[in-house]
Amino acid sequence: MTSSWTAAELETIGAAGELEIAVTRLDATLRPWTPIWVVVAGPDVFVRTWFQRETGWFGAALRSGRARVRVPGLEIDVFLAHVGSSEARSAVDDAYRAKYGSFGAASADRMCTEQAVATTLRLSPAGH
Repeated sequence: MTSSWTAAELETIGAAGELEIAVTRLDATLRPWTPIWVVVAGPDVFVRTWFQRETGWFGAALRSGRARVRVPGLEIDVFLAHVGSSEARSAVDDAYRAKYGSFGAASADRMCTEQAVATTLRLSPAGH
């Protein structure tokens, strides 16, 4: 059963430069931790990739739909929903540009390409 993020969790995740994700394998063990960029848009948490879409953490995430994530001050199990180019696209694009624009427009804009947008996952707590 999914639940909503608390305001404190959203603040903690939003303040983190990166989130580490360990995707749950089909045998319920965790894959190795992988650092990725993460944004908060409204009451939701989103991640994307522009690299290794079918393999690596993202391919495993699509197959599993579950992971454990951590940032300083928070470690939690989550459900992963592939939302791709949804109604939240502009808010998620804006969040990536605002949060990661200091790394250079090219880096932030890479996360807003059609290919990256197609990989958008919404993270939902797997219960508190």
